[in-house]
Amino acid sequence: MTKHYLPATPETVHWGYFSRTLAPVLTIRSGDSVTVESITHHANDDYERMIAGDPAAEKIFLWTKDEKTLRRRGAGATEGPFTHGAGEGLGVHLLTGPIAVEGAQPGDVLEVRVIDTYPRPSANPAYKGRFFGSNPSANWGFQYNDLIEEPKKREVVTIYELDMGEASVTALYSYLWTSQTDPDGIVHPTIDYPGVRVDHATVVKKEGILSGIKVPARLHFGTMGLAPAEADYVSTIPPNYTGGNMDDWRIAKGARMYYPVAVAGALFSCGDAHASQGDSELSGTAIEISLTGEFEFILHKKADLDGTVLEGLNHPLLENDDVWSVYGFSVANYLTELGPDHQSEILKRSSLDGAMRDAFRKLRRFLMTTQKLTEDEAISLMSVAADFAVTQVVDANWGVTGTIRKSLFAGR
Repeated sequence: MTKHYLPATPETVHWGYFSRTLAPVLTIRSGDSVTVESITHHANDDYERMIAGDPAAEKIFLWTKDEKTLRRRGAGATEGPFTHGAGEGLGVHLLTGPIAVEGAQPGDVLEVRVIDTYPRPSANPAYKGRFFGSNPSANWGFQYNDLIEEPKKREVVTIYELDMGEASVTALYSYLWTSQTDPDGIVHPTIDYPGVRVDHATVVKKEGILSGIKVPARLHFGTMGLAPAEADYVSTIPPNYTGGNMDDWRIAKGARMYYPVAVAGALFSCGDAHASQGDSELSGTAIEISLTGEFEFILHKKADLDGTVLEGLNHPLLENDDVWSVYGFSVANYLTELGPDHQSEILKRSSLDGAMRDAFRKLRRFLMTTQKLTEDEAISLMSVAADFAVTQVVDANWGVTGTIRKSLFAGR
């Protein structure tokens, strides 16, 4: 096994999209391990705590009237005129990669083992060594059209601090989003374009919030996956059959994720890291933080899948020591099911009914294929022993995960 290190730099990150056209920034062999840095796309919610003094973050987020390090920030066009900015917000997550795996071909399955995760410390001398993250309650959140207090509608950013000693996060302060003008002169009345720096002179901080409350840390990557084959640029927002923005806190240390390979090399990228998140990611975000992850990569060739838990796998699968989990989406593969305008059409198709049905179908197939159950046996077992949870209701292609415990099959 060869060990690699992949830092987050302007040359190793891409913002807001997966792409089959990207040249790999690292090529590895099956069995290799890679330590991957990631930087949160919400770092500019508090520049002083999450960017200042960090050379890589400062360069990645550099945006002045004359210079913008990462111009494309989404799956859209890079030539204006723009309403929001280059890429037009069709994809928001800052990802590190892609990593190519030698010999990976469509039909294979790539196993990604999450060995460890740890936060990126602030490099600002005023906060040196401390860990910070942001939780915007945003316009794409489930709550946005159902608020009861004034002002309506509103977006509120809450800054949290992670204490690794206690493995918990506490809220520091919050502020109401106010219109921000980017260096190109575009006004952002809502959070509608990634990486806009919040001018703290324009906001009023509310201190003492969530007093006495400590939230257990759940370090994980909200977005991990492979490049799809259906389009050159695919938004990071809706998750899909090759993974992506699944926002499941269970994809953490000790998890083994399996992704169907769609393009040569697989092209793995990750980012959108979280200090903690609950099921649903209700407000539109988790506690968005910069993490470094240690991963091992195992390539499973198509010819070797029959008779294993990967037989027939055409969607993400989680495994750890205790469970298997499948992921259902509002539309199982929106890139093929929704026609040529799939990336705009999926924004209209959010449905928990569709996600639940997809999770049911995937877990039924898994049990019938890998455990050799009849359909009636699988349905009965799911009803009495499987757990279905809402992973997220904010990424257009909403998610439901179906989990079955391994211990149920100990006697087989």
